[in-house]
Amino acid sequence: MAENKQYIIQAQENGLVMISEDVVATIALNAVGDIDGFAGLMAKPGADIADLIGKKNWGKGIKVTISENNDLTVDCNVLVSYGASVVSVAQAVQSAVSSALESTTGAKVLAVNVNVCGIVRK
Repeated sequence: MAENKQYIIQAQENGLVMISEDVVATIALNAVGDIDGFAGLMAKPGADIADLIGKKNWGKGIKVTISENNDLTVDCNVLVSYGASVVSVAQAVQSAVSSALESTTGAKVLAVNVNVCGIVRK
């Protein structure tokens, strides 16, 4: 287990189940893919440095924080399609990510913070 990665850890009858922050970020990414008006994720400046220090997800536009109680906070840097309601897309992202993570991991989602980084004309 890498020192710089966070895991959701759930004790089971026969041992531990550990879900990596990378898996959580992938679930979040798949949850937002079909949202109308969602144009993609935007990597934060310094994404290359984030990859070097082990924070790969932040470089991809999603940052996952897992608390000691296995509660999740997700930060998403999104691009919105031109003409779509920014607020509606952001709310849809919050709802989709929260629902997908809670149903797949069993962890409680405290917050899904959406940072709209740009508008994309397709």
